[in-house]
Amino acid sequence: MNRTSAQPPLITSESHRLRSMMASVFVALALMVSLSGCAGILVGAAATAGVAAFDERGIKQVAKDTQTSTNIRAKLFNRTDDLFKDVGVEVYEGRALMTGRVPTEDMRADAIKIAWSVENVTDVINEINVSENPLSDIANDSWITTKLKSKMTFDGDVLAINYAIETVGGVIYLIGIAQDQAELDRVINHARDISYVKQVVNHVRIKDPEPAKTDKDKKAS
Repeated sequence: MNRTSAQPPLITSESHRLRSMMASVFVALALMVSLSGCAGILVGAAATAGVAAFDERGIKQVAKDTQTSTNIRAKLFNRTDDLFKDVGVEVYEGRALMTGRVPTEDMRADAIKIAWSVENVTDVINEINVSENPLSDIANDSWITTKLKSKMTFDGDVLAINYAIETVGGVIYLIGIAQDQAELDRVINHARDISYVKQVVNHVRIKDPEPAKTDKDKKAS
């Protein structure tokens, strides 16, 4: 986890820009289809698959994380309506980021226990706060999240598809995979430039570098 200030952003490669632009097109298509109702189900499925194809996790891991997140939410709902309503869940590579505000310490402990009980969860990141007013600032938080998603989607040097965002009480929580430190710095800087943001908490990992090509690989290519 990183709560330190980011370094100035750097410019990435042209291929990175092109990939980011194509991913943004798929994201926009998926959003438009999702608003068009049942008539777009088949196209929507194709758009969703297209978006997943650009995700660093791969289609299978995206599907697994989505199912894991759904299972956590279902268990929260079965426990109490308040847990389902007050706790945010983002699952990325099996890491469950739990956010939100609940009125008691017991409710926070229950939520974390539930997350650990779900199959395919490899880690639980506890960012749930105890507060007497769990729903305060919800409209402002939603606006901040939407604003950041928009900034990232239209930044040609950021692959926005590889990030998940939660905002609670003006604090932005990030999880996902950054192509490199320069990209992550751009995302953090975008977040900090938004009005009413108090803090940015980073749980994003940097993408593993590709292994260097051997002489045999170079000759084969």
